[in-house]
Amino acid sequence: MSGLVLKLNPKERVLINGAVIENGDRRSRLSIMTPNAYILRLRDAIHPENATTPVRRACYATQLLLSGDSDPKHVRHQLLRRIEELSQVLRDPDSRVQLTIATKALLDGEHYQCLKALRALLPREDRLLAHRAS
Repeated sequence: MSGLVLKLNPKERVLINGAVIENGDRRSRLSIMTPNAYILRLRDAIHPENATTPVRRACYATQLLLSGDSDPKHVRHQLLRRIEELSQVLRDPDSRVQLTIATKALLDGEHYQCLKALRALLPREDRLLAHRAS
């Protein structure tokens, strides 16, 4: 079996090609067979008003690609530039690995993998900003 498999918790919502779909009362599993479908788990979504830090803005731009709200050709260059800027600040080995994964995924058109790698940087960014504020 090929395609994307979504495992949904009860009442979990997902955006598929612009339609919000809510799961029922039980855990379920959906197989998405259409290639290049726009899919975003709403539990992973960053709302525009929360895209206030460099990593969150990069995540938000990536999720716009996943939801089909942005043109990949237009956003890809901007997102690559943001990832490059992040690589100048986040210099530890773990962050470098995630940024490399995000870059490769973006170039390969694997937007979910790009978002996943960028989201892994959120705790580090939160710690750095908290340290800076104190």
